[in-house]
Amino acid sequence: MPDEGCLPPVLADPLPRRLSVGVDVGGVLVGGPAPVVVQSMTNTDTADVDGTVAQVAALARAGSEIVRITVDRDESAAAVPKVRERLDRLGVTVPLVGDFHYIGHKLLTDHPACAEALAKYRINPGNVGFKDKKDRQFVQIVETAIRYDKPVRIGVNWGSLDQDLLTRLMDENSRSPEPLSARAVMREAIIQSALMSAELAEETGLAREKIILSAKVSNVQDLIAVYRDLARRSNHSLHLGLTEAGMGTKGIVASSAAMGILLQEGIGDTIRVSLTPEPGGDRTREVQVAQELLQTMGFRQFVPVVAACPGCGRTTSTVFQELAETIQNDIRINMPVWREKYPGVEALSVAVMGCIVNGPGESKHADIGISLPGTGESPAAPVFVDGKKVATLRGPAIAADFQLMVADYIERRFGAGAPAAASSPAAAAE
Repeated sequence: MPDEGCLPPVLADPLPRRLSVGVDVGGVLVGGPAPVVVQSMTNTDTADVDGTVAQVAALARAGSEIVRITVDRDESAAAVPKVRERLDRLGVTVPLVGDFHYIGHKLLTDHPACAEALAKYRINPGNVGFKDKKDRQFVQIVETAIRYDKPVRIGVNWGSLDQDLLTRLMDENSRSPEPLSARAVMREAIIQSALMSAELAEETGLAREKIILSAKVSNVQDLIAVYRDLARRSNHSLHLGLTEAGMGTKGIVASSAAMGILLQEGIGDTIRVSLTPEPGGDRTREVQVAQELLQTMGFRQFVPVVAACPGCGRTTSTVFQELAETIQNDIRINMPVWREKYPGVEALSVAVMGCIVNGPGESKHADIGISLPGTGESPAAPVFVDGKKVATLRGPAIAADFQLMVADYIERRFGAGAPAAASSPAAAAE
């Protein structure tokens, strides 16, 4: 076995971020020096102004920094400026992106108020037009973007890939002495579609700092391969997303696996986790998952972290589970207000542990933590603040008492009267 002292150091950080050209989307910078941006999409009929405004506002409150809406017909295009106006009156300034397919060129021309209200246009080169109309209608949308000073996302999707391009590449591949697999050819077609469309947009006069590219597929390994190659061949800002990811844990795991690898390699400027909601489910779930992906990987802080042990035979009581869930839910509910009232609160760490094995140690590492009694342990719960034991809670009100201590800690550390030096335990220690 080699001497450990001779082994090369193992990096515990992601690869350097790929340098891309930054794009301003309604005041939100995507790419360049900006952190990875979280975005989402409504599933309402945009012509339903009330429903769309409510869902956009909910997504924005949950932390979506850009929201895409469907613009598929005259009624939805006519509703866009009304949606924007209503959101502005509510104080919801999140940029709106119009998702255009098939007749985007016509809708943007016929509804100039829609073209003006949107912060960005999404164009799918696979269905912007067909045959001789394809380039002409694509250019028409780009010219509208130039006229209104809007960026565009050229979003290629494997489900609506340019069939003429794919057929040509397949024919060329079949004549090659060393043909590639059909999957490899499809990936190349996706990449070429994005790059050729971007080139056409720039030739039309759209600056590179107005163009974002995406190349979505539904297979994890294909997505990784496509974006690695696209990142190597272009310096455009890239939007990441696994399309048709699915429902529940399947969609969460697949999206996290694919995008986690790419983000670790420095690839990706904005992400969307495309989850199929359960019937009647909450659309904001995809925003929460995207935030948690970026936060657990150490790229950004969105909400305070609640560490809780998984439970074992030593923790037959459900108190620690219930308390951890309550605090986590309180944080999610209160964050829209806390962001304004308590600057920096997203860096808070809370520990809710269930027994004496790891409880005290984990609680000391958190900003504020509690170690609840496990099976057969003394019915006492020590509480640690900034690494020091400050109290021992007992009795049936342990959970409620600790919640009050968390609220008090937040007020003291992040409230208006908190001293600047106390903004972090590390800073205070120095």
